Amino acid sequence: MSKINLQALGFSAKFAEEAASLGCFPVGRVSAQYKELYRVITETGEVLAEVSGKLRFNAAALSDFPAVGDFVLLDRTDTVEGRSIIHHVLRRKSAFIRKAAGTGNAEQVVASNIDTVFICMSLNSDFNLRRLERYLAIAWSSGALPIVILTKADLCNDVAAKKAAAESVAIGAEILVTSSLADAGHEQILPCLKCGSTAAFIGSSGVGKSTLINRLAGTEFATNGLRNDDKGRHTTTRRELITLTNGALVIDTPGMRELGLETADLSKSFADIDELSQHCRFRDCTHTHETGCAVQQAITDGLLAADRLASYQKLQKEVRYEGLDSKQIELEKFSTMFKDIGGMKKARKFLHDNDKRRR
Repeated sequence: MSKINLQALGFSAKFAEEAASLGCFPVGRVSAQYKELYRVITETGEVLAEVSGKLRFNAAALSDFPAVGDFVLLDRTDTVEGRSIIHHVLRRKSAFIRKAAGTGNAEQVVASNIDTVFICMSLNSDFNLRRLERYLAIAWSSGALPIVILTKADLCNDVAAKKAAAESVAIGAEILVTSSLADAGHEQILPCLKCGSTAAFIGSSGVGKSTLINRLAGTEFATNGLRNDDKGRHTTTRRELITLTNGALVIDTPGMRELGLETADLSKSFADIDELSQHCRFRDCTHTHETGCAVQQAITDGLLAADRLASYQKLQKEVRYEGLDSKQIELEKFSTMFKDIGGMKKARKFLHDNDKRRR
């Protein structure tokens, strides 16, 4: 049996150095994730694996467990004596992270060790600039390069206008347009997919992620049925690493209409506001009521949309409050309210006096 070249799967010298420092363990890359099982590609083929008791015990967060795209150390590369055991997850060079649904403040790694994040948004009813801003903020912070793909151009009456709108918020990111009716619509994506590189496709359910990957791979893989309206879709039911014929690797992900912020790079996703803020009169300008605010002036001059600033401020608050409990969030809010008149000292006095009045 011929061996699988791990380097072709993105296993770099940096990963090899870390693996060697941890002992003589076989290496594999997680290609699919189930409830408590993982499918892992090794030099000798694929195996089903589960995490070791030690890894499970030492995991401080959900993100410490393996995710699709991770390189892991195993006890063996066969399942003759049962499932393989994952002992260690190698340090990720990048990770697309979301807030896990129904788990409080737990973070979930959607895809790891990726080079490119394709943010897919259809040009029909799914088109939403505020959601695109949110995706871009997380994508920039992942360590991967974001590229926006506007899908289903055949269902849009004014593609140019919507592309221009997307360009106004996707600063620094390339934007591609595809059609579900054009068989060759995926070809413009191919130059972005190099042999040995890994890309993740992110977006809401039904935007056409799986259709694009099917065309790239030249085959159909795990999707649900296709409905006959513009809201119908191939719906991916799990994350999965797929190897294309040109040697590139892609990760399809389940649809995510709501995306809680765990990490976000607002300086890149809102580079226009970040640049304008450098010209504000006050260094700590909140861009709300201060005199000499360059951001508010840009809105007055028609150079910046007011709803884009509102989106920026909303995401700022989410990032600031992430990981805090309800009491900490309340204190943070009051600290912001009383910022100009004494900060936390005034906020604590207000809370104390308010508590006394309730008695």
